[in-house]
Amino acid sequence: MKASRQATILDIVQSESIRSQEQLRRRMKALGFIVTQATISRDMRDLGLMKGGAEGAYRTPTEGGSRAAAAAGALERAMSEYLSRVDQVQQMLLLRTGPGQAQSLGVAIDCAALPEVVGTIAGDDTILVIASDARQARALAKRIREY
Repeated sequence: MKASRQATILDIVQSESIRSQEQLRRRMKALGFIVTQATISRDMRDLGLMKGGAEGAYRTPTEGGSRAAAAAGALERAMSEYLSRVDQVQQMLLLRTGPGQAQSLGVAIDCAALPEVVGTIAGDDTILVIASDARQARALAKRIREY
């Protein structure tokens, strides 16, 4: 849930002019996320968002690469929080999570746009990650286990 929520916050901040945490909270509510101001504040701190620019809207720390850095941070947190097991079968990885956690981890993987990942399919407690080949899958499995 946290990874999905933070990915949504990044999308909102990068596509809209958000000037307050309350404005972001209302926008999140419209998208189906019921969150408190304290949760918004923690997520914004985790993502490194700050006010800036002529219009005083929230933005990522640096233009360009910051979205990738924030997504990578969200992925690392999601992996450490949700992942319980990784198995490789040729160019596919099967990731196991606790019940109801696969969707959040799947969103974090998708948002991170990992170069080895061709696609993901997430269920309730299992994610199928498809890499371009077995070598890429091995590298990705090693990378995931390091989280």
